[in-house]
Amino acid sequence: MDLTLALAGLGVGIVVGLTGMGGGALMTPILVLVFGIPPIAAVSSDLAASAVMKPFGGAVHARRGTVNWAMVGWLCAGSVPSAFLGVLLLRLLGDDDSVQQTIRIALGVALVLAAAGLLAKAWVARRQGIRDSDEPVKVTVKPLPTALLGAVGGLVVGLTSVGSGSLIIVALLAMYPKLRANDLVGTDLVQAIPLVTSAALGHAFFGDLKLDLAGAVLIGSVPGVLIGSRISSRAPGGLVRAALVIVLLASALKLFDVPTAAVGIVTGIAVLIAVGLALANRARRIPAALEPESSPAQERSPVRLT
Repeated sequence: MDLTLALAGLGVGIVVGLTGMGGGALMTPILVLVFGIPPIAAVSSDLAASAVMKPFGGAVHARRGTVNWAMVGWLCAGSVPSAFLGVLLLRLLGDDDSVQQTIRIALGVALVLAAAGLLAKAWVARRQGIRDSDEPVKVTVKPLPTALLGAVGGLVVGLTSVGSGSLIIVALLAMYPKLRANDLVGTDLVQAIPLVTSAALGHAFFGDLKLDLAGAVLIGSVPGVLIGSRISSRAPGGLVRAALVIVLLASALKLFDVPTAAVGIVTGIAVLIAVGLALANRARRIPAALEPESSPAQERSPVRLT
């Protein structure tokens, strides 16, 4: 077993558990560019590993109550059949690189826009003095649009192995803006289980699935996704949102074929900025929390001089 491959699976598993995305957009390029795995084998093995890995993360969120099951049902109604269709379409196109590159670029642009939307939403909330709520918000599910979203996501996953998390996250952010970050991650993780399973079965039937490769990835990714899921299901919404922005940017850069070293540098800078902002916010809150609160009686009673 390749220990470095298991370590790569551990890192990607933590990212997937924390944000609900990053599996295809990060793991597949790592397998191809770092480990020299043929693209078809990388796609098939990554999907097979995700099909086993994501249920572990989804179970953590299900126990914590951060899954919208009605939303999951409508997403799967569209994504499962279209994932098979995507694999069949890929075979009919003859694995056309130009088609896949066009889809990846379009998805990369969508990820950048989603990251910008998250940052804009956080900035507006901060200006208005609105803090992240840890209480669940009732969200009315839109059946037909949600099923269509699942169908588009399934088609893209079948064609490219990318999008089971990232594409769905982007669309859910736009469709359900009141959904908490924790619920967004949990719902996305659970809906991705039948989606990636369908795509993996399709690729296993038509492609070149390497069980030893998928097994090595799983050794690291299963504990990784458990760690990430426990963090995201309990963490404040601001932390999860920061992680979403960082992974969105990193995934978009990989989809744009930016070199891995450059992606690592940009991601590292983004992490440092996020940590700096978090420390600055905490430093501002501590003095305010230490200030003594005056009672209404003290405010009304005049000061008497003797």
